Amino acid sequence: MKEGKIIHFYKNRKIFFAISAAIMIIGILFSIFKGVVLDIQFTGGALLSYSYDGEIDENRAGDIATDILGRPVTPQLTESISEGTKKLVLNIAGKSGVDPLDQAELEKALKAEFPQANLELSEAQMVEKFFGDKFMKRGITALLLSTALVLVYVWIRFKIVGGLSAGVTAIIALVHDCLVVFFTCVIFGLPIGDNFVAVALSIIGYSINDTIVIYDRIRENAKLYSGYEVETIADLSITQSMTRSIMTNLCVMISVSLVYILAFANSIESVQSFALPMAIGSISGCYSTICISGPLWVMWKKKKGENIITVEKKEEKKDTKAKRYY
Repeated sequence: MKEGKIIHFYKNRKIFFAISAAIMIIGILFSIFKGVVLDIQFTGGALLSYSYDGEIDENRAGDIATDILGRPVTPQLTESISEGTKKLVLNIAGKSGVDPLDQAELEKALKAEFPQANLELSEAQMVEKFFGDKFMKRGITALLLSTALVLVYVWIRFKIVGGLSAGVTAIIALVHDCLVVFFTCVIFGLPIGDNFVAVALSIIGYSINDTIVIYDRIRENAKLYSGYEVETIADLSITQSMTRSIMTNLCVMISVSLVYILAFANSIESVQSFALPMAIGSISGCYSTICISGPLWVMWKKKKGENIITVEKKEEKKDTKAKRYY
């Protein structure tokens, strides 16, 4: 084995762990001071969208809506660069929609406050909280179930190199990626809704695929280099698989980033709230696979005193009856 070609990921694990810890701390601080915005699908309530011209103060519009409706209102301004249209979107929390009389009073007050804006109601939606609660429970169930199945699969698949340790460290990497996606939504003010669940499940798929490739390489190298230190086997395996992981996730990030740019240009909010966390999540998935799961696995093995990997090589039995067709 040529040691000079191996990147020492385990040796630099503290740097990687510090980077992840810093990201988590920043995300937690944003969650505390900026707050988490839940989509109307989770909270229930109503959504009112007004087209307008010129410039308006979104905070003032939100205050007017809150005073008239007596409910928490989150205002947002959007603009379609391609069409040149502007919209004021009011997300109104609550267990019911907006009464037609209150809606008319709100529109009248907004037009009086912004007489030059030519405000016109373009869309009105109502979402019952019952459906939001049901969707949230199912979304959380889907995330937990997928995580549990990943743990069982990795545990059984990689028993030769410590299936439980491989499964647990893979789950830690997946939790890391889901938190990065969550904090991305918080930092950029994206509402947590069905798109978040879709992104989280997608990132779990991409990330665990990369992690399994590395564990599979560890298993093969454990057979080839039986008797070597677990740290050396892990570093070699990650180094051999790194290019593949980076290129795969880079392609995903570039394609999703292009989708985000087009959605931003056309003010398609539903696509933006999926594409941005997906692009950042793909980077996190690649990072956690290379820099988190492997070093954590080595730490687990060393903690148990398994510093040396020893795998008994079984003689391959040749099937003389097998035929090959070309």
